[in-house]
Amino acid sequence: MNGDDLRFQRRPDRAALVIALILAGLGGVLLFDAARLADVGGGYSGVGPASAPRVVGIGLVLLAVWTAVEAVLGKFPARPRQDPVPLFWIVGGLAFQLVTLKIAGFSIATGVMFAFTARAFGKRKLAFSIPVGIAASFLVWLVFAQLLMLSLPAGPLEHLFFPGVK
Repeated sequence: MNGDDLRFQRRPDRAALVIALILAGLGGVLLFDAARLADVGGGYSGVGPASAPRVVGIGLVLLAVWTAVEAVLGKFPARPRQDPVPLFWIVGGLAFQLVTLKIAGFSIATGVMFAFTARAFGKRKLAFSIPVGIAASFLVWLVFAQLLMLSLPAGPLEHLFFPGVK
């Protein structure tokens, strides 16, 4: 028996079929919206406001077909079991930043988010990662808030070094 025997082939990859459906849906929405745009001809080049959505929509539909064919043929490699814990660390860090940004300021909130993300990628020592993240975030705050004059939330750390900052 060779490896092409139908009895020994893998079943269709359901996750890839779902991805193919999502790609096809997104492509269909883009093509529908592009068809509704008034195509003014694009002047001398022939490229108008509907051209880019049309190209992207066609590309997404082609990717959907390709993904579906590969899924039905079982060509996708077997995926390893997923570990959701790192995702929880990243989402937790982002949630912490969003909740504490106005209270703690940019440096502290973003530094803790950095440390949680580093924890998700395998850096176990939060006692080291948090101060490093806060220091790096403070440097980013300095560049954006003080040099480029962009508005980033200031907290206790920023007020410690720049008492007049808002």
